[in-house]
Amino acid sequence: MPREIIQTDQAPAAIGTYSQAVKVGATVYLSGQIPLDPATLQLVNGGMDTQIRRVFDNLAAVAGAAGGNLADTVKLNVFLTDLSHFALVNQIMAEYFLPPYPARAAIGVAALPRDAQVEMDAVLVLEG
Repeated sequence: MPREIIQTDQAPAAIGTYSQAVKVGATVYLSGQIPLDPATLQLVNGGMDTQIRRVFDNLAAVAGAAGGNLADTVKLNVFLTDLSHFALVNQIMAEYFLPPYPARAAIGVAALPRDAQVEMDAVLVLEG
């Protein structure tokens, strides 16, 4: 099955040896997004809520470039350097997703690129 590389300037450019997303058939694999401003490639200023929203906005931009949106998410992985922010992730996630929610994992990690506090990746399945 052919692969399509997804790229948009509405989300941060890849800062390593990866693509923003890869589409295979109706499935889109979104690479991890940290709270980088797409224009400056710097971490956003603000509290954890600002960082979480920026990550969801980045994921949404890549999903849009693939022809979908966050509602097409079937699996979401959340990486946090401090699991005490898990409740805040749930609260903000409810602003971006409606039931039925995607499958999800939340994982505590020691560190993330650029000293970010949150990173998320996702798998989408596009219909039609």
